[in-house]
Amino acid sequence: MRVNRGWRLASVAVIGALVLAGCSDNGPASDDPLQRPPGQMYFYGSDGNMINGVGDRVTALRPDAISGMKGTMPLTRLSQSFKNRLMAVEPTLVDVSYAGESYDATVISGLAAQIARSTDPKKIAAQINGVTVGGDPCDTPAQCLSLIAAGRDIRYRGITLGLGGFTDVGEPSASIYGILRFGAGNHLADSLTEFVPAGDATTASTATPPAPGSGAPTSPTPLRIAALLPHTGDLASSGPPMFAGVELGVKELNDAGGILGQPVRYFDGDDGTDPEVAKATVERLVDDEGVQVFIGAGSSGTSLGTLPVIREKGVILFSPANTSAELTTAEDGGLYFRTAPPDGLQAAALADIIVRDGSRSLAIIYRDDSYGTGLANSTKEDLVAAGLNADQVTLFGYDSTPGVEVDFAPTAASVRDLDPDGVLIIAFDETDVIVDALVNAGISSITN
Repeated sequence: MRVNRGWRLASVAVIGALVLAGCSDNGPASDDPLQRPPGQMYFYGSDGNMINGVGDRVTALRPDAISGMKGTMPLTRLSQSFKNRLMAVEPTLVDVSYAGESYDATVISGLAAQIARSTDPKKIAAQINGVTVGGDPCDTPAQCLSLIAAGRDIRYRGITLGLGGFTDVGEPSASIYGILRFGAGNHLADSLTEFVPAGDATTASTATPPAPGSGAPTSPTPLRIAALLPHTGDLASSGPPMFAGVELGVKELNDAGGILGQPVRYFDGDDGTDPEVAKATVERLVDDEGVQVFIGAGSSGTSLGTLPVIREKGVILFSPANTSAELTTAEDGGLYFRTAPPDGLQAAALADIIVRDGSRSLAIIYRDDSYGTGLANSTKEDLVAAGLNADQVTLFGYDSTPGVEVDFAPTAASVRDLDPDGVLIIAFDETDVIVDALVNAGISSITN
């Protein structure tokens, strides 16, 4: 999707102008408008680490070190009913991040197969965008399958697509972001979560999908859906709610009668937060089990590295959590989709909370991969558009190659020397090591 930058940056630019103007209403701005002690600064995070699982990892090293840390995540307000159904699938969940997106990716895949009257991946892929636009709105597998059986066109809204359907390239045209905050014990304070819309629903696809299939299914084999999500690797803490969302989606498709008269079959797969692990999982599950649809991968870099084998095998990759803008134009053979919005929207949301805090300088510590680099650069661009000086936003990338151990002490020392108003950490499970290095360097989080 080509994001309308003027539209998405409008609120940031206005807020930034007010913040910077406000600093000079009564004369010249002080050197430190936040009046903070040296070394104390705002901590910010993004969707890779604003989860309780990461908070627990930080607590093991530094109790309360990220109390007050704020960040963003694609996050629809989830009903208690949905949460209860997730907990019935996985009673030990401590997070629900990307569970709705995982559920929706699974259900959309099933509905597309039902409309296509086929489990052939390319025929399913041809229907996916159309499931989310036009037609009669429906929210559950049972409602949608009933409409399909009656010959009606549907517009699936489900858990996360209430603001708009997919664009022509198979990603949300609009979404909702949560602005989250860690409280005491490094756990998210749900009562402080804010929800803000982002995107432009008018960019949703208007293309006409192929005519629905008719008569007996053209593929007698059942629909086989596999999770390709992180049990291991740098995103392992984020995996449980995504797995639960996929399993719940399969369960509710089957409770509604299944797809093409047969139960959907579910297969568990680990992406390892590593393209090599993910590719091996895809090859095994396609060759041994005949899987047609993979829900994943968890990280953008893993999906980008896995796309070649997806194209080779001719199967669908449908991610609930990829946000890199690079995936919008990646060569996917029409087989890649995502329910998570691209990072251009998240960058605007991050910039918004940073300028609202009055921060006039920022350090960004980021994974040097497609996700981290894209989000870091977009956030800096949005902050500069909001009125910050480019030389006051300093980027520190680090090697995120699986298996590589990074010494964050030099980066932490550089951040302490700069002493910015805030530090944005764009990271996964390694956030605990980054925070430990920052604290060792004499840096602490502003908690108010």
